[in-house]
Amino acid sequence: MDTLVQYGFTDRIGGLFSFHFPDPGTAQPARVIRADRGRVLVAARHGIVHLDGGTSLVTGDWAAIGPDGGTVIGHLPRFSLLQRKRAYDPLSEAQILGANIDVLGVVIPLDRPLSTNRLERTLVAAWDSGAVPVIILTKADLSTRFDVVVAETIQRARGVEVFTTSAEQRDGLEDLRWRIGAGQTLALLGPSGAGKSSLINALVGDPRQDTGEVRAGDGRGRHTTTARELVPLGDGAVVMDTPGLRGFALWDAENGLSEVFGDVEELFGNCRFRDCVHVREPGCAVQAAITSGDLEERRWLSYRKMERELASLRRRQDVAEQRRLGKESHRTVKDAALAKDYRNRFREGL
Repeated sequence: MDTLVQYGFTDRIGGLFSFHFPDPGTAQPARVIRADRGRVLVAARHGIVHLDGGTSLVTGDWAAIGPDGGTVIGHLPRFSLLQRKRAYDPLSEAQILGANIDVLGVVIPLDRPLSTNRLERTLVAAWDSGAVPVIILTKADLSTRFDVVVAETIQRARGVEVFTTSAEQRDGLEDLRWRIGAGQTLALLGPSGAGKSSLINALVGDPRQDTGEVRAGDGRGRHTTTARELVPLGDGAVVMDTPGLRGFALWDAENGLSEVFGDVEELFGNCRFRDCVHVREPGCAVQAAITSGDLEERRWLSYRKMERELASLRRRQDVAEQRRLGKESHRTVKDAALAKDYRNRFREGL
């Protein structure tokens, strides 16, 4: 099979390349397998090569390379983008984790307690990425509470498709493999030690990714995956492995929040007052639902936490934008003053 086709190239992608880069003599299609500090590993028709890609390319990008096969000249617009707020970043910048993902697998290991808040947060980011989220339960052979955890996950998933797998026993792999069609990309997102690399090895049928032991005390594993990388499954389907994430700070994820917590936001329209803040106001539909048991207080608090997080992010972005515009205005005024001074000096010299 053509190298490029192995990494998800289809007639649809070919049509997009023809539209954005109409001259085949000046641009050839390629896909970014891995991006490392300005260097990218790409799959092209003539094979896999390392190129200088600058900082604009990310894993999953469809790149255009020059006729010499050694220069990146652009990339296609991304139809999906998985991103989060960069950790410990006071300027509130996004960290892009991957692009052009069709299916985003939220990986949950069954050998440890289910973190409902983490599941909801990850689903918010997954929906907001533009990909279709699914939940992948791993390590089914190690679970002593299999039925309970699976049932709880399905309840929390709220309509998101759930797959239960065991890489060791090869259970559930056929159903998951059927979900990833030729030309599609599945990205795996979950904590370290969740079994993402083991799952990929089982899907490929080869030990492609390094795997590590998990600590018995807290269920955490070593970061055996250190960078986001595409792994072909052999028929044009692709899996993107990602390093384990301890936390996931949201980035502009209002749409994803509404998707996951649509039932909560529907209650707002039933409150007596339009400006209800849903705390102690009379006629508050949210508090009434919590009191009646129709809405979990934990779920409400989870929603409020993410809502406040996104509001705080927007405020910091607004401040940063105002500062940027202020600097530009200052430069404009300064340049105008220098130009005026230059003109005056020029006239005095005449």
